[in-house]
Parts: sequence; structure tokens; C-alpha cells
Amino acid sequence: MTQMHHNEKTMSYNEKKVTIEMGGGLAPIELSTGKLAKQADGSVVLKQGATMLLATVVSAKEPKPGTDFLPLSVDYQEKYAATGRIPGGFLRREARLSDYEVLISRLIDRALRPLFPDTYHADTQVMVSLISADKEIMPDALAGLAASAAIAVSDIPFNGPISEVRVAKVDGQLVINPTVSALENASLEFIVAGSAQDIVMVEGECKEISETEMVEAIAFAHEAIKKQVAAQVELANLVGVKEKRNAEHEPSNPELRDAIYAATYDQVYAIAKSGSSKHDRTEKFAEIGKAFFETLGEEIDDETAFLLKKYYHDVQYDAVRNLVLDEGIRLDGRDVRTVRPIWTEVDYLPAAHGSAIFTRGETQSLTSVTLGSKDDEQMIDGAFFHGYNKFLLHYNFPAFSTGEVRPNRGPGRREVGHGNLAMRSLKQVLPGEDNPYTIRVVSDILESNGSSSMATVCAGTLALMDAGVKIKAPVSGIAMGLITDEKTGKYAILSDILGDEDHLGDMDFKVTGTEKGIVGCQMDLKINGLKWEVLTQALDQAKEARLHILGEMAKTITKPREDYKPHAPRIIQIIIDKEFIGAVIGPGGKIIQEMQRETGATISIEEVDNKGVVQIFADNKESIDAALARIKAITAKPEIGEVYEGKVKTIMPFGAFVEIMPGKDGLLHISEIDWKRLETMDGVFKEGDMVTVKLLDIDKQGKLKLSRKALLPRPPKEDKPKEG
Repeated sequence: MTQMHHNEKTMSYNEKKVTIEMGGGLAPIELSTGKLAKQADGSVVLKQGATMLLATVVSAKEPKPGTDFLPLSVDYQEKYAATGRIPGGFLRREARLSDYEVLISRLIDRALRPLFPDTYHADTQVMVSLISADKEIMPDALAGLAASAAIAVSDIPFNGPISEVRVAKVDGQLVINPTVSALENASLEFIVAGSAQDIVMVEGECKEISETEMVEAIAFAHEAIKKQVAAQVELANLVGVKEKRNAEHEPSNPELRDAIYAATYDQVYAIAKSGSSKHDRTEKFAEIGKAFFETLGEEIDDETAFLLKKYYHDVQYDAVRNLVLDEGIRLDGRDVRTVRPIWTEVDYLPAAHGSAIFTRGETQSLTSVTLGSKDDEQMIDGAFFHGYNKFLLHYNFPAFSTGEVRPNRGPGRREVGHGNLAMRSLKQVLPGEDNPYTIRVVSDILESNGSSSMATVCAGTLALMDAGVKIKAPVSGIAMGLITDEKTGKYAILSDILGDEDHLGDMDFKVTGTEKGIVGCQMDLKINGLKWEVLTQALDQAKEARLHILGEMAKTITKPREDYKPHAPRIIQIIIDKEFIGAVIGPGGKIIQEMQRETGATISIEEVDNKGVVQIFADNKESIDAALARIKAITAKPEIGEVYEGKVKTIMPFGAFVEIMPGKDGLLHISEIDWKRLETMDGVFKEGDMVTVKLLDIDKQGKLKLSRKALLPRPPKEDKPKEG
């Protein structure tokens, strides 16, 4: 128990607490406020078991002038002390966020962002820290709940609360927030976020499941989310209802809005319908806007300029959406179901271990595969997760891919998120334990107009097959969009969305899968009241597009190459008895180092499940064969009846000790050297002589009995002279 050194009455804080029963044998979740971080606008501590998260939110009282969006930053950070560890590296302190922390920050951000009022533009910062950790309770599923609770107890305007849960299917049963160990056998695993009414985000991976199974899992998660939202409302009521701040950070001018619509809507609609290229379209839209601005004369104040930009964007937004809803026509002239033309090529980079180009419309990925050894594994030194990773996927999105100029500052959060989705999708089809390689896939996006993360999945599949990696099945991915009109109830589901359709739509969702089923998904929704049947229909349409893309990919390559490229490194993995591990390594590593030096191969050895797992890695077959022969010699067991070339080690009056394998000596008794009887060992052998012997027997003590005589032709018996 926490010790209190002063009585309850003199406490300088007023803590309020609510409890959420999780059921299923899981510890309840406690949300409390009023004890820590009281100068933040909102602060909540979430506790489940030994896991504790501190979430805070602070928002500026006024927006910065001219801001027409919500400047929201979300950071999730794990304190190493939470798991009783000291960070690695030279500094030994928490550094910049790891990819894992960035991914969780993104999950929280994507759940919260759509629920702030559209007109709220004040700088807002949400921070969630893991301050204590239970080895079995995963903090990522709780971070969204903690963040939303901090906003719920503040005076910041928010159309929530929301919550986030992990839903998994373990042994055929759906479970919420399973333990780390239960998750190992899950056939699906999603993080789902939502409010009491709606789902706002889904992200996850699964093992070739059906569309129906996915919708069931999301609906199951929503029931748990509703409970967690109710608890936040209860906590906010305990704290006392606060007057929410003014969320109207935008000026408005309905007359100007009407004037812009009247002057430009029909022209914008006509250009949207003309099916021109992205570049032409952008130029023509800009010209119409400019022409209208010029009619207003020279003197335009800042507020009017701000509104002109905003309202003209609204015109484009409405025109493009109405064109789709009313006529089923899209910006590039396609109907809602058509996927843009695809061309693919493999083996494009002669020196890479595997490579592919995947092009769909104006989106292009050049992807390479590199095969490495155990030494190339990535070490993950996180507070909650630390260990090794042997499958890496990196996604790069340079500015030239969209024809822009921008300094290259390394991968941002978006790149980390997109790369992770592609990595999780391809991970589902990698060969299992029999893949000895560390694999790195790198996708460089050379052109982008609509889902380059899905192009990465397709190019990654092709490049892995080109490299000869025995994937279980090809994977393709598609980005879908949804446009809905709440007033009329009309909706349109779009396959293979363009970049422009991404921010014009209400739902942007990406689905990856094999011919058998879904392996990964990422959804962001901005609509109220998405009906389950619409979601099911959208997933079915996505399946049709995924299968079409798989068909296009199959025109280039249908299955992994029989062998790796001639210049790819080779790895052979053998299992040896545990007792030989020491013999292969040698005193102070002498034997293994000598083998590596003399054969040119890299050898790694580790004990797994009471066996020695040896990996031999080299860039040519000769080195591997030489190292393999040496290890086999050390680890071979003498077999009765086998013939060995041995070396005489010591000579005794009764015979010689002969080494038939490294470290394995046997006795060649004087009576087993020759058929004729030897009286003495003098002059028969000298130490260091090589002699061919047969192993006759191994006695109970493990001693070896050798014979040279058994390999020599038996002399004919001489007739003894008859005695007279």
C-alpha cells in the first residue's frame, strides 16, 4: 500500500476516481484526477494492475492569428523506470521517441483529431507517459482512454469522449485487451477507437480472415468502448461540469460565402467532371479562384483573405463530392469501382538481393529486398518491448514524388506509420521458423497520387518473391474512400482513391490481403453514424479490388523464385546436440574464431530449447561447405562399424590411443593392430602417424574400441606339420 504520512483531512488535493470493470479475469481500470499535474488543463492517471499512465492536455487560450486548422501534437512516451530498466546508448536517458512510441502517438492522434470542433484552432498538446508497467498489460491499448479522460475533465471543447481498445481473437473467441502472452496465438488483432456513437479509427493485422469476421471484431470492440466512454462522463461529472471554452476561432461571412458559391461552383464542377490530370486540374481550380478574388478589388483585409481561401476550398470540396454522389464520376474520369492501370517489373536492380517496381496510376514504388544474417537483426531497446527483430520494412517519401520542394529531414511520423502498416501485412506471409535470414525491405516512393503505402505492400510482395523468399502467398493492398451525404443518406464507396479524394472523403481505409483473406487494415473515419452494412459493403468492394491487383501482379511473377540470386548471401542452419556447443566455440572462442578466419564464413551459435542452433552465413557456397564440414567433424558422434582416418596420439605397452575425431580418442589394442601376434609396441607406430581404423564397439563408459586388423585381409591358415 502507498504510505500516507498525514491524515486524510490535511491533504492538499482532492482526488476523484472511477473504476471500469473489464471482466474476463482482467484487472479493473481506475481513472483518477486531482492528484498529479494540476496545472495542466486536464490531467488523469489511468491504473490497471501495475500499469499506470499519466495523461495531460494543455490548450492555448487563443489561436495564433491566421490559423485555419487545429495545431494538435500528441506524444506518447515510455519511462524506462516504469519497467525497472535503465536506457541503453551513451546518454542513458530517454531520447527522441522510438518508432514504437511514434506509432502509439499516431493511434491516439488519429482517434482524437476528428472529434475537436472544426472551428477550434488553438495550439493543443496531449502527452501520455507510461510511468509504471505490468509485464502482461499492454499500455498501447489504454493510452487513448487516458488521453480522452484528460480532455474530458478539462474545459477544452471536444465532441467526445472517445476510447481505444485492442480486440483480438484467441482460440476462436473475441477478447478485449488480452494479456501479452494470450496475444501470441491471436488470429486477429486490431486497435479500435470510437465514441459512444461511432467508430473513428481501426488499425491492425490478422491471419487471412473474412470481411464478416473483421466487422464482428470491430462491433465487439465498440461495446467495450461505450463502457469506457460512460466512465469518463462519470469522472467529468464528479469533478464538476466546467464551462467549455469558446470553440469559434473562425470568423464567418455568409454573404461572401454565398457570393463565392454563386460565382464559382458551376465552373469548378465542370472542371472536376472534365477528367483532366492532377496538374491541369490544380491550375484550372487556381485560375477560377484568382478570377473571383480580382472582382473584389485591391483592398482585401486579412480576415476576408482568410475566408476567401476557406470558402473556395469548400466549393471544391462540395463540387467533387456531389459529382461522385450524383453522377458516379470521379476527378480523373473513373467510375467508383475502377482501379487505375497497373504495371509491374521485377529484378530491376541487378545488385540487390531482390527488387520490384509497382506502378498504379500516378503512384510508384521502387522496392528492394536485402537478406542478412543474425548479426543484422535490429535490437529494440524500449521500456516495454526489448528484444530482437529480424524483419524490417522502411518506407521513404521524398518530396519529388509529389513534385514538391522540401528539405529531406528523415522519416516523419507519417512514414513510420505507413511503413508499419506494410510491414505488418507482409509479416503475415513470411516463412516461419525455417527462414534463417534477417530481411530488410525498403520502399522508395518515386511518384505519389493515392496510397503509396498500399503500393509498398504490392511492390514488397513482388520483391520478396524476386529475392526467392518463400512467402506463403502474395499480398496486395488497396486504399478505399467513402463519401456520404447525411442529409440525403446517399453514399459512394470509391476504390483506389486519388490523393485529392483522400481529404475530400469521409473515410479513408486501407485493406491488405491474400486471395484467402485480410491480413492488415488501417481506417480513419470522419462521419457520424456509419452503418455496419455500409462498412461490410466497402470491405467487399475492397476485396474485389485486391483480387484484381493480385491478378495484375501475377502477370509479372506468381511465386517465389526457386533459389536466391547468385550474389545473395547464403545461410545454412543446423541443429546440434547441446553438449557440443562448447566444443564448437572452443576455449575463449578459439575454435569458432579459427573456423571463421579460415573459411571466410560467419558462424553464430545459440542455445534454444536444449539444442544448439548453428547458423553459417557466407556470400559463397564454398565457404559454407568448408565451415559445415568442420562443424560436422566436431559434432559428429562415432558410429560403430564406421571406418575413420585417425592420428596416433600416445603409445602404451598394450597398444595405441588414436584420435578418430576432434577430441575423440579410442584404444587400438596391440592385439587389433595386425593378424600376426605382436610381442611389443616398439617400432610399430610413432606419435602423429595416420592410421585407418574401424570402430568395433563403444562400451558403457563411452570408451571406444578400435581395430586396424579388421580392415586387413585375413592371412590364409598355414597347414601345421603332422607330428610323427
